[in-house]
Amino acid sequence: MKVLKKGLMHLVILFASIMVSTVVAKIQYHDFVVQATPVKRLCRTRSTITVNGQYPGPTLEVNDGDTLVISVVNRARYNLTIHWHGIRQMRTGWADGPEFITQCPIRPGGSYTYRFTIEGQEGTLWWHAHSSWLRATVYGALIIYPREGSTYPFAEPKRETPILLGEWWNANPIDVVNMATQIGGAPNVSDAFTINGQPGDLYSCSSSGETNLLRVINAAMNQELFFAVAKHQLTVVGADASYLKPFTTSVIMLGPGQTTDVLITGDQSPAQYYMAARPYQSAQGAPFDNTTTTAILDYISAPCPSRGMPSTPIMPTFPAFNDTATVIAFTQNLRSPNNVPVPTDIDESLFITIGLGLFNCPPNFSTNQCQGPNGTRFASSMNNVSFILPSSYSILQAYHQGIPGVFTTDFPAVPPVQFDYTGNVSQSLWQPVPGTKVYKLEYGSNVQLVLQDTSIVSGENHPIHIHGYNFYVIAEGFGNFDSATDTVKFNLVDPPMRNTVGVPVNGWAVIRFLADNPGVWIMHCHLDVHNTWGLAMAFLVENGSGELQSLESPPVDLPPC
Repeated sequence: MKVLKKGLMHLVILFASIMVSTVVAKIQYHDFVVQATPVKRLCRTRSTITVNGQYPGPTLEVNDGDTLVISVVNRARYNLTIHWHGIRQMRTGWADGPEFITQCPIRPGGSYTYRFTIEGQEGTLWWHAHSSWLRATVYGALIIYPREGSTYPFAEPKRETPILLGEWWNANPIDVVNMATQIGGAPNVSDAFTINGQPGDLYSCSSSGETNLLRVINAAMNQELFFAVAKHQLTVVGADASYLKPFTTSVIMLGPGQTTDVLITGDQSPAQYYMAARPYQSAQGAPFDNTTTTAILDYISAPCPSRGMPSTPIMPTFPAFNDTATVIAFTQNLRSPNNVPVPTDIDESLFITIGLGLFNCPPNFSTNQCQGPNGTRFASSMNNVSFILPSSYSILQAYHQGIPGVFTTDFPAVPPVQFDYTGNVSQSLWQPVPGTKVYKLEYGSNVQLVLQDTSIVSGENHPIHIHGYNFYVIAEGFGNFDSATDTVKFNLVDPPMRNTVGVPVNGWAVIRFLADNPGVWIMHCHLDVHNTWGLAMAFLVENGSGELQSLESPPVDLPPC
């Protein structure tokens, strides 16, 4: 996928793109047509749901301050929505996109126009489907450049390239998740990982001495991934559209949903070097796709297979699949470039357990529908609540229109039962309670969340994403969080700002944010199998005072339920 230069009045890939200059921003109009397209580049040809006939989908290039107007036309046979991952959506929750949270889905043959403005964000984000497992192929990069006249806080690179790490099944992903839901067991693992839509041997030429910016996005469905380039160091300068204090590493790790911006300099002998991604697998005993996907960093002066000359690219060295120590060492290096305004006077303090669970087989189910461990069905939960999506109205529509019976506001602020979360948990605590529960927050409240992994079924590193908000990751650790001793680890000076945090396997993370964006915002695990099983909840942030602290009115073309 070719990346187009910023600052030009151009068409973005296959979009009908018009940019109209205003006093404060550009307005960009784009068309998304979602339809089934044959894909022949992978292990098996099959009809794939794509956007504008592309897999991955078109790259959106915008500036901070731009307003986007994106018309989505659904020509596929599935309901769908589009989520603009990491965009704050200030007062524009109707454009956030998660199915039955902020909108009902766009039905086959229907359309919806998403309208929102980029406010105070720069860096790498992405967009993806937020309906069932359609995001396996419906996704693309969303690059936010500085406002015109502004620059990066580092030397401008010679070129910039989005690197989208994906996951591929030699089957329809919707069939994969539907079968897993039907039998109550785990879904089949993927058949391959991809870089920019291909499982291996792409070509990206570079000149010696050049510094390039790689915008790495983990768009995989269910797998955290290590990423490295053979013989090259990566200088990390940003993550989740926030700048960081630069540091150098040989390998990075991204959970699904996370982005990392790295500078790479062509300072090695002219040759071909593999850039590659392979899994980080933290759950013990769980099956996973243990393949490696590759692309080639090709020095222009080196022999190039695309020019008919043989070459053997050099492969990077990776950590072990389960090397949690390397992951923690990487995340602990993430720091904001300056002192940041971390909320200190906390108004809402929540302690939320996250992890797996098992539902007992319902009396009316057959054994074929209960193929989880010991005749159960897999589940996930937060504070023992396994989240159930509504089916008649979205939560935001129900809240805005005062429709009863769609959700309740009794999500617990602490676990209903306290136990040794990362120890040998009694199986009497393995079964969660299903429900559609939200937690109310007053506008302007300072919020602290302790996110605690549990060892129920299996502990695992969980990438937790909050819609509508960035947050500061002020601490992380292993074992059970202890407020008496672990608060000394809090970094209230220069913690990183993220929209997706990796909660360590059998450990915890503490995040803080200011509830300054009214609406309904889902918080969920970005391992989609866990999200499917209910590892989610939602915050209902009430309106503040006046129009500028209140949710905008719903658009007239909001999809009906």
